[in-house]
Amino acid sequence: MKIYELIFLIYWLAHGYCTSDIHIGYQVSLAIPTSYCKGFIGRAFLMETDHNQIGPNFRGAISVEANNDKYTCSLDVFLGDVKVWSSGHLSQFYTIEKCTLELTQYGDLLLKGGLDDRVGWKAGTSGQGVKRLNLLGTGNLVLVDAMNLIKWQSFNFPTNIMLWGQRLSSRTRLTSFPRNSSLSYSFEIQYDKIALYLYSGKLKYSYWEYTPLDLEGLNITYVELTSNALEIFNNENHRIGRITSDKPEPLRFLALGNSTGNLGFYYYSSDKGKFEASYQALNTSCDLPLACKTYGICTFSEKCSCIRLIKRGDGLLSGCTENVTEGICGRNDSQMLELQGVTSVLRSNPYKVNVTKEICANLCLDNCTCVAALHFSYEDDPAKPGECYMYGLARGVKQIERDGRLSYMVKVPKGTDQAHDKHSHWKKWIPIVVGVVDGVVLLLVLGGVGYYVIQKRRKSCVVTGHNN
Repeated sequence: MKIYELIFLIYWLAHGYCTSDIHIGYQVSLAIPTSYCKGFIGRAFLMETDHNQIGPNFRGAISVEANNDKYTCSLDVFLGDVKVWSSGHLSQFYTIEKCTLELTQYGDLLLKGGLDDRVGWKAGTSGQGVKRLNLLGTGNLVLVDAMNLIKWQSFNFPTNIMLWGQRLSSRTRLTSFPRNSSLSYSFEIQYDKIALYLYSGKLKYSYWEYTPLDLEGLNITYVELTSNALEIFNNENHRIGRITSDKPEPLRFLALGNSTGNLGFYYYSSDKGKFEASYQALNTSCDLPLACKTYGICTFSEKCSCIRLIKRGDGLLSGCTENVTEGICGRNDSQMLELQGVTSVLRSNPYKVNVTKEICANLCLDNCTCVAALHFSYEDDPAKPGECYMYGLARGVKQIERDGRLSYMVKVPKGTDQAHDKHSHWKKWIPIVVGVVDGVVLLLVLGGVGYYVIQKRRKSCVVTGHNN
């Protein structure tokens, strides 16, 4: 289907400069197409900051975009072509007929649409004396009163981008959303660390952490992006840590990637005319939480291999994208498959401590939301007690050098060898070594089961022969 893109450019000029503010009583509308056009973008740029820095300026706009067979209406801030803030980041406003931005006489900033002018977003500043909407040189969109006091600001409602000079506290976070997925990423400030998290429903897993060395019993209060680093401060406003850029060029923003969940610092390259990364928290694709699909393993060559798990009718499950344990729990219907030489980049608090691998496996079997488990033994012996971690999704799995303390297990339906012995169940433990041939890791569970059944029958035949 042909992709349509329509950009409306609206500039208000005063003494040769673009305005960076809007006064009460202002209203502007964008028409919405009557039929759905995939890829459609309608945009009206309303404000722009002055040219006082390297690279492109900030611009404010209202936007209409095609999304899921409908149209969204939003107020956005751009740095060049990069959308650095949007009113629709966490909750989309779907509407028809028109998209209208209004700064009312009562000082509230509204987005409304449809035939009945239904309000889909507002700043909530009615009656607070707001006189103007300003776009500051930092990219902060603010509503101010006659004394120029800020009553509302976009910096208090971060998206997936943190701009130069912006601060984040423990009450705020960056969030991003992979396309066509119910999962989400977040960058959060904890009292003792900053971390990246993957959310799956109510489940939360970290996949990158940074802990300052100079905490000295004080908590992290906020972080701030400066020209060359992300600075970390305690509750006495003392800097206790910093993550520096790898390039000398001044930083413009920090971003949490929508597709990868990686954290990056970005500067403007005048030579290439675009923003480029000067630092990334995760440098290899296998350290990314969603590097591979469900039931996939990221190998040493940074390629994804599929775990083919179960029998379906007379064949095998051929893809890595299906939830093979959906609705299955309990030891009568499922069992654990141990994968040797792999681990998960996802981390959480231990579900249980001082338990054996077998107990850890049983805990996952009895929990209907658990699809995988990781046992970390306190000694170099998997039979010894250790920590048990449980997972509600089989993602973030990567190949590692063999470690006798680690045991990663996935839940699979319990199966039978119907062709030979319908009472011959799978072994409770089916250890499979990943990485014998790097990049070609097709784990055919039925092959392992077949070997087990054949060996068992051979032994049975030998015993029978001796008895005869």
